[in-house]
Amino acid sequence: MACLARLKEDIKLLCSLFSKQHCRFQIVTASVDEVCCRFITRTCEKISVNANITETYPQTAPIWFSESDDSLVSTAIERLCDTSSRNFNICRQISILLTDLCQLYGVSVPEEVVTLDQHYASHQVAIVRRHTTEEEEEEEDDDMETEEDFHYELEEESSENKSKEDNEGIATHNVMRLERLKQSQRQDYLHGSVSGSIQATDRLMKELRALYKSDSYKCGTYDLELVNDSLYEWNIMLYKVDPDSLLYNDMALYKEKEGRDHILLSFTYKDSFPFEPPFVRVVQPIVSGGYVLGGGAICMELLTKQGWSSAYSLESVVLQIAATLVKGKARIQFGASKVQQSSPNLYKYFSTRFHSQAQYSLARAQQSFKSLVQIHEKNGWFTPPKEDG
Repeated sequence: MACLARLKEDIKLLCSLFSKQHCRFQIVTASVDEVCCRFITRTCEKISVNANITETYPQTAPIWFSESDDSLVSTAIERLCDTSSRNFNICRQISILLTDLCQLYGVSVPEEVVTLDQHYASHQVAIVRRHTTEEEEEEEDDDMETEEDFHYELEEESSENKSKEDNEGIATHNVMRLERLKQSQRQDYLHGSVSGSIQATDRLMKELRALYKSDSYKCGTYDLELVNDSLYEWNIMLYKVDPDSLLYNDMALYKEKEGRDHILLSFTYKDSFPFEPPFVRVVQPIVSGGYVLGGGAICMELLTKQGWSSAYSLESVVLQIAATLVKGKARIQFGASKVQQSSPNLYKYFSTRFHSQAQYSLARAQQSFKSLVQIHEKNGWFTPPKEDG
């Protein structure tokens, strides 16, 4: 509770100091999960810089990123990564970031930075006093806690309070699943056996909550499950596509013939997520067209490093894939081993070369996707002709 209250207080101060009308630095949006900022240069260029506040804050620093290609912005963000734990506080982080940006771009540092530093310093004094008092009381009771345990309890209390807000609108069984994941992560944290990365785990938990809350999920457009309870491997079951499409008719026939009523997609994530896209492939059924390659990989610029943005939500990715399948005239292959002749030549080549007549495979999907992306990187991405959808 103490950490969450402190964070809300800090965010309120930041919004009051750097409103959307500030001439140099603006807080565009802010919540306990993310702070979106805008830096304005001498030439009035507006540069967006965002901070993702993880569930382990303030034990870990906010994760900063920007869509800007300017090397000066990258330099300022890199400096934040080198700060010590005493500078993980969001007010302190923005003070350092804004000071560096002003120096790098040759503009004066706003007076509000002084207020930020004073605010941060006053809280540090209060924390030291509180810790001192608590340590004295614990010594009298011969029940000392380590500083690490103390911070972890604060984190746990803050996370519990945030969970009540985050889980609103989510079905009970999904809330229980989220809580099991959180408990598992805590145990891994305590035993020093954390898998993945903090930034990826935190973002995936937020994306999972968002999917559970979404209208598309609740109305049955898709469902999802975690493979072996791993947050880094998801199965997405796509139940609904455009009812005016041939794929929609195929799915009805697929249910009638084989008793299956969905297209199964696999999403796998690296530790670098959300700064790199997930690898997505169709697991079943075998599909021709729809920009589905051999092995089930999906050729979409959005799913490449060049076309990906960390701002994309996973629900938007799922819905975009569904739209791409329809746009590319995807058809379910009922026992057929040949790719439809109407497929674009490039896709037909890779689908035929790496095609599995019986079942898609991860290895072939990765190989065909890598090969096709290399060609697109060399020749550019193209917009399919209208007759292809």
